[in-house]
Amino acid sequence: MLRRIALPLLCLLLALPVLGQTTLNGAGATFPYPIYSKWFSEYNKVHSDVRINYQSIGSGGGINQLKAGTVDFGASDMPLDDAKAKQIPQPFVQLPTVIGSIVPSYHISGVNAELKFTPQVLAGIYLGSITNWNDKAIAAANPGVNLPSREIVVIHRSDGSGTTFVWTDYLSKVSSDWKSKVGSNTSVNWPVGLGGKGNEGVAGLVRQMDGSVGYIELIYAMQNNIPFGSVQNSSGNFVKASLQSTTAAAASAKFKPGDFRVSITNPAAKDAYPISSFTYLLVPTQWKDANKGKITVDFLNWMLDSGQQMVQQLYYAALPQSLVGMEKDAVKKIH
Repeated sequence: MLRRIALPLLCLLLALPVLGQTTLNGAGATFPYPIYSKWFSEYNKVHSDVRINYQSIGSGGGINQLKAGTVDFGASDMPLDDAKAKQIPQPFVQLPTVIGSIVPSYHISGVNAELKFTPQVLAGIYLGSITNWNDKAIAAANPGVNLPSREIVVIHRSDGSGTTFVWTDYLSKVSSDWKSKVGSNTSVNWPVGLGGKGNEGVAGLVRQMDGSVGYIELIYAMQNNIPFGSVQNSSGNFVKASLQSTTAAAASAKFKPGDFRVSITNPAAKDAYPISSFTYLLVPTQWKDANKGKITVDFLNWMLDSGQQMVQQLYYAALPQSLVGMEKDAVKKIH
C-alpha cells in the first residue's frame, strides 16, 4: 500500500519543477541561431524556471509565425518596413541583437589560395553571366592564382531568409543589373543556382559540391571549416569578414529613438566589410500573459548586458553602447 502511494507522490514531486516552468517560443532567422542558442541556454542556467525554445526556420518563417500568432516572438535579419509591420496583428518592437557578416564561401579542389571577389564578380556569378572559375573577371582580381576551367555551381537559399535579404540588398546597391532584374527581399526569383534550406543547408551543399559558391553567415563558414573570400568594399579595398571589419561596417549606422531599422551593407568606411547586417528580434509590446511579458523584459535586458559579452566567441560583433541604451528605453515599453 505504502509503495502504491509513494510512487505517484514521487512522480508528482519530480514533475513540480516542470509544472512551474514558463516556456517562451520563438522562430525565425538562421543567421543568429548560434548566438541565440547559446543565450537561451545560458539564461536558463541562471533562470531554471524559464525555457526559451527557438526554431531556426529562416526570417520569412519567423515573420509568418509571428503574424499567425503561433510564437511568442519572431526573428529576422530584414527589418520590417511600415507596410510589412502593419501585417503583424499586435504591436511589436524590432530590436537589434548582434551584428554579423555574410561571406562568399567556396569549394574548389586544388585552389588553396584565399580568393578575392569584386562586387561585379559576385553579381555576375549570381546573375549567371559569369559561369566558370577561370573567367577573366575572377582572374583579374586574383593574379597568381591558378584558377581551374570548372563550371561554377551557384548555391542560394531555398527558404525565405533574412540572410538572402542582406545578400540581395548588397547586390542591389552594387549592381544596377541585379537591382532591375532581381531586386532585394527575403525570397527572390534566382536567375541560376541550387537551393539549400537555412545557412546550414547552404553550408552543407558548398562542402559537398566541388566548384560551388554560396553565401553564409560567418560562423557557419568558421565552424564548418569552409574557405571564404574577401570582398572589395566601396573604398576599393579587399576586406575579409572579421569582428573588426564587421564592427567598422556598423560604425556609421544612424538610429532614431525607437526605430532601429537600418541597412549597413556597402558602407563608406575604408576598413569595413561590405556585407554586414544587424539582426533583429521582433517582440510584442503588449502581453496577455503578464508573467511571460515580465520574463521577456528580463531576458532582453540580460541580453543587452551579459549576452553581449558572449558574442565575439561566435564571430558576431557586439552592439554599440549608444544603441544598447536606446534599446533599453524601448524595452521599457513592453508590458
